[in-house]
Amino acid sequence: MMRFIKYIPLLVSLVQAKRVVQDWDITYVTTNRGLNQPPRRGVGVNNKLPIPVVRAELGDTLILNVRNSLDVPTSVHAHGILQHGTNYYDGVPMVNGCGIAPGSNFTYEIPLQQSGTYWLHGHAAEQNFDGLQTPLIITDPNDPYPVDEEYLFAVDDWWPITIKESLAILQQPGGLGTPFVYPPQTLINGVFGNLTKPVTFEPEKTYRIRLVSMMSLPLWEFAIDDHELYIVEVDGVLTKPKAVNVVRMAPAQRVSVLVRAKNTVAKNYQYHITVLDEYVPPIPGVYPAQFDGAVVYHPDAPVDIVQSIPSERFDELSIETLEYEPVLVADQSMFLNLTYGFTEEEIPFETINLIAYQDSLVPSLFSALTTGERAINPITYGPQTNTRVLKYNEVVEMLFWSPTELPHPMHLHGHVFQIIERGLVNDTTGASRQRVPDTGFSPLQRDTVHVTQGEYVIARFRANNPGVWNLHCHFSWHIGLGFNMLMVVGPRELQRTMRLPPAVIEQCRIQGIATHGNAAGHNSFNYMGAPDLPFLEAALPEAAAKLAAAGGSI
Repeated sequence: MMRFIKYIPLLVSLVQAKRVVQDWDITYVTTNRGLNQPPRRGVGVNNKLPIPVVRAELGDTLILNVRNSLDVPTSVHAHGILQHGTNYYDGVPMVNGCGIAPGSNFTYEIPLQQSGTYWLHGHAAEQNFDGLQTPLIITDPNDPYPVDEEYLFAVDDWWPITIKESLAILQQPGGLGTPFVYPPQTLINGVFGNLTKPVTFEPEKTYRIRLVSMMSLPLWEFAIDDHELYIVEVDGVLTKPKAVNVVRMAPAQRVSVLVRAKNTVAKNYQYHITVLDEYVPPIPGVYPAQFDGAVVYHPDAPVDIVQSIPSERFDELSIETLEYEPVLVADQSMFLNLTYGFTEEEIPFETINLIAYQDSLVPSLFSALTTGERAINPITYGPQTNTRVLKYNEVVEMLFWSPTELPHPMHLHGHVFQIIERGLVNDTTGASRQRVPDTGFSPLQRDTVHVTQGEYVIARFRANNPGVWNLHCHFSWHIGLGFNMLMVVGPRELQRTMRLPPAVIEQCRIQGIATHGNAAGHNSFNYMGAPDLPFLEAALPEAAAKLAAAGGSI
């Protein structure tokens, strides 16, 4: 195996941390993104899409000055940034704050205590679906994997309808609606995939390629003909080098690979970004779709064309973190049934354990800070939030169970988790069970795991970051239909250590939102006025079952 790691002595860094200032006026933008689609209204920054990539260094502070020029609340979530001590900047309206009111200003001040590949995206009303998203790259001057140059591939999909229109279609009675009659197109670094740009390699140099999936729905893969890829980072966590031929990406995931260039300029090559048709209905030119770019060693060299492009699942159980951490021993385990449910009127919702998330009347973080000892009781946050209260520093095992025909990329805010085990939910013999070794192995840690349809995944994390954190599916449609729950970590520790910035509270005052009490805004065990928890049935209506069997629903 090639050696990439640079061993660096433990020296005090003399690099001066910076304030990386970004001025974002979040605006509506009418555009077709250069695609063969009619223009529609999106959400951009400073009247433009795509939004420029944000870059910083480890130890910097990201100053994100936001002006909300929309007519609805907005927010920004730094996906993968753990927000130690700054849970109020995690950017989820009615969880960490009240969002940013229309016509108002708000500043996020986020200490960047992690290096790696992340992204910024809207977390109010799934505005990322409508364009409010961009990569966030945090470099480390002392990175153990030094490179000569790096490239970034951020891949997303642009639909000719908005998230609001999509959800209205999906919630037609009987689950009969399908937005796929308005198919999307793939964007690579903000432009149509067919226009993807070449990359230049020089002999024997080492390149880092950062992959960011800002997709709302499909899987995609990255490969370079006749070049081995070495995985060295997954979701911001450094790994031991893992040689692969292809990297498969689910929505919200990030991966960095190292590529060692050839020692000759005799040939040029191609890289491939392939959008898969797994779990989505086949649509010519959309699912699947292949986008090819040039890897140029010399402008006059011939292109080495291969006969086939590799394709394979991402094998998380064979990858180890660079910094050794043994398999965590769980203090508690929670069963999380990833399924859908229907009201009596056959309106579909996406759920965890048949609970479709709804916001409380008070931001849940505020409830944790203002209800004293009642903060340790999950009911304080409302049954419709599906809250679990965790003791500080306990190890939590999550058993993700996906028994339906739908997969789910599950994302946890504020933490990374170890991937421990995978298997099939209908396996009664254990033949499909795959598990990391119990000893002598440092399991991969990440913040987003793709739970394939009909599969289970066991993940474990240490609840060492006091705050209120979302756990949700990162399909935009699914979280829009209620696929979310809350983890309240160490409420007693939170009350002792956290004070809300006045600007966070002011946003609630502007919008007339209560800032004290339980889910109903009461400082007692009175829950009158709290949002109702709708009764949902797991049975799939007959008409929708036929549609799903034909590949027409998601």
